[in-house]
Amino acid sequence: MAFEEKRAWAMAIIAVVGYAAYVLVILSRVDGWPLTDVPYADAALWTIGIGIVAGIVSGIWTGIASRNDGLQVDERDREIGRFGDHIGQSFVAIGGVSAMVLAIAEADHFWIANVLYLCFVLSAVLGSLAKIMAYRRGMA
Repeated sequence: MAFEEKRAWAMAIIAVVGYAAYVLVILSRVDGWPLTDVPYADAALWTIGIGIVAGIVSGIWTGIASRNDGLQVDERDREIGRFGDHIGQSFVAIGGVSAMVLAIAEADHFWIANVLYLCFVLSAVLGSLAKIMAYRRGMA
Protein backbone atom coordinates (compact mmCIF):
# COMPACT_ATOMS: atom_id res chain seq x y z
CA MET A 1 0.00 0.00 0.00
CA ALA A 2 1.38 3.41 -0.97
CA PHE A 3 2.32 5.88 1.75
CA GLU A 4 -0.27 8.40 0.56
CA GLU A 5 -2.99 5.73 0.56
CA LYS A 6 -2.15 4.91 4.19
CA ARG A 7 -2.44 8.59 5.03
CA ALA A 8 -5.84 8.75 3.31
CA TRP A 9 -7.08 5.77 5.35
CA ALA A 10 -5.86 7.38 8.57
CA MET A 11 -7.52 10.72 7.74
CA ALA A 12 -10.85 9.08 6.94
CA ILE A 13 -10.84 7.02 10.14
CA ILE A 14 -9.78 9.93 12.34
CA ALA A 15 -12.47 12.20 10.86
CA VAL A 16 -15.26 9.64 11.32
CA VAL A 17 -14.24 8.65 14.85
CA GLY A 18 -13.76 12.28 15.91
CA TYR A 19 -17.13 13.39 14.59
CA ALA A 20 -18.87 10.35 16.08
CA ALA A 21 -17.33 11.21 19.46
CA TYR A 22 -18.55 14.79 19.09
CA VAL A 23 -22.10 13.72 18.24
CA LEU A 24 -22.17 11.28 21.19
CA VAL A 25 -20.99 14.00 23.58
CA ILE A 26 -23.62 16.44 22.30
CA LEU A 27 -26.42 13.87 22.49
CA SER A 28 -25.38 12.88 26.00
CA ARG A 29 -25.82 16.51 27.08
CA VAL A 30 -29.37 16.95 25.76
CA ASP A 31 -31.04 15.85 29.02
CA GLY A 32 -34.40 17.36 28.11
CA TRP A 33 -33.01 20.64 26.72
CA PRO A 34 -33.67 21.82 23.20
CA LEU A 35 -30.75 20.78 21.01
CA THR A 36 -29.83 24.41 20.30
CA ASP A 37 -29.32 25.05 24.03
CA VAL A 38 -26.84 22.22 24.50
CA PRO A 39 -23.31 23.50 25.15
CA TYR A 40 -21.33 22.41 22.10
CA ALA A 41 -18.33 24.72 21.72
CA ASP A 42 -16.02 22.89 24.12
CA ALA A 43 -16.85 19.50 22.61
CA ALA A 44 -16.27 20.82 19.09
CA LEU A 45 -12.95 22.43 20.01
CA TRP A 46 -11.73 19.34 21.86
CA THR A 47 -12.67 16.87 19.13
CA ILE A 48 -11.22 19.10 16.41
CA GLY A 49 -8.02 19.60 18.42
CA ILE A 50 -7.66 15.90 19.18
CA GLY A 51 -8.33 15.13 15.50
CA ILE A 52 -5.54 17.49 14.43
CA VAL A 53 -3.10 15.94 16.90
CA ALA A 54 -4.18 12.42 15.84
CA GLY A 55 -3.62 13.36 12.19
CA ILE A 56 -0.12 14.62 12.94
CA VAL A 57 0.74 11.56 15.02
CA SER A 58 -0.65 9.17 12.40
CA GLY A 59 1.34 10.94 9.68
CA ILE A 60 4.53 10.57 11.72
CA TRP A 61 3.75 6.95 12.55
CA THR A 62 2.88 6.13 8.94
CA GLY A 63 6.08 7.79 7.77
CA ILE A 64 8.17 5.80 10.22
CA ALA A 65 6.38 2.56 9.34
CA SER A 66 6.79 3.21 5.60
CA ARG A 67 10.41 4.40 5.61
CA ASN A 68 11.66 1.10 4.21
CA ASP A 69 9.08 1.19 1.41
CA GLY A 70 10.26 4.60 0.26
CA LEU A 71 8.38 7.84 0.66
CA GLN A 72 8.84 9.14 -2.87
CA VAL A 73 5.79 10.69 -4.42
CA ASP A 74 5.43 10.17 -8.17
CA GLU A 75 3.16 11.78 -10.75
CA ARG A 76 0.38 9.25 -10.08
CA ASP A 77 0.41 10.11 -6.36
CA ARG A 78 0.24 13.84 -7.14
CA GLU A 79 -2.66 13.33 -9.56
CA ILE A 80 -4.58 11.20 -7.06
CA GLY A 81 -3.89 13.77 -4.36
CA ARG A 82 -5.29 16.57 -6.52
CA PHE A 83 -8.32 14.47 -7.45
CA GLY A 84 -9.14 13.72 -3.80
CA ASP A 85 -8.50 17.30 -2.73
CA HIS A 86 -10.90 18.64 -5.39
CA ILE A 87 -13.65 16.35 -4.18
CA GLY A 88 -12.98 17.24 -0.55
CA GLN A 89 -12.81 20.96 -1.21
CA SER A 90 -16.23 20.93 -2.82
CA PHE A 91 -17.69 20.10 0.59
CA VAL A 92 -15.82 23.01 2.17
CA ALA A 93 -17.55 25.27 -0.35
CA ILE A 94 -20.90 23.62 0.32
CA GLY A 95 -20.37 24.16 4.06
CA GLY A 96 -19.51 27.81 3.57
CA VAL A 97 -22.57 28.47 1.44
CA SER A 98 -24.79 26.52 3.86
CA ALA A 99 -23.45 28.50 6.83
CA MET A 100 -24.03 31.76 4.97
CA VAL A 101 -27.61 30.78 4.16
CA LEU A 102 -28.20 29.85 7.80
CA ALA A 103 -26.70 33.15 8.97
CA ILE A 104 -28.89 35.12 6.54
CA ALA A 105 -31.89 33.18 7.83
CA GLU A 106 -30.74 34.13 11.36
CA ALA A 107 -30.49 30.50 12.44
CA ASP A 108 -29.11 29.68 15.86
CA HIS A 109 -25.30 29.62 16.16
CA PHE A 110 -25.55 25.92 17.02
CA TRP A 111 -26.78 25.07 13.52
CA ILE A 112 -24.25 27.28 11.76
CA ALA A 113 -21.34 25.79 13.71
CA ASN A 114 -22.57 22.25 13.24
CA VAL A 115 -23.15 22.53 9.49
CA LEU A 116 -19.59 23.84 9.15
CA TYR A 117 -18.19 21.02 11.28
CA LEU A 118 -20.16 18.39 9.37
CA CYS A 119 -18.99 19.72 6.01
CA PHE A 120 -15.35 19.76 7.16
CA VAL A 121 -15.75 16.13 8.20
CA LEU A 122 -17.43 15.23 4.91
CA SER A 123 -14.61 17.00 3.10
CA ALA A 124 -11.97 14.91 4.88
CA VAL A 125 -13.86 11.63 4.57
CA LEU A 126 -14.99 11.93 0.97
CA GLY A 127 -11.67 13.34 -0.20
CA SER A 128 -9.87 10.45 1.50
CA LEU A 129 -12.30 7.90 0.06
CA ALA A 130 -11.79 9.34 -3.41
CA LYS A 131 -8.02 8.94 -2.99
CA ILE A 132 -8.41 5.39 -1.71
CA MET A 133 -10.69 4.45 -4.61
CA ALA A 134 -8.25 6.00 -7.08
CA TYR A 135 -5.41 3.97 -5.61
CA ARG A 136 -7.48 0.79 -5.64
CA ARG A 137 -9.24 1.14 -9.00
CA GLY A 138 -7.12 3.69 -10.82
CA MET A 139 -7.98 6.99 -12.41
CA ALA A 140 -10.48 6.66 -15.25
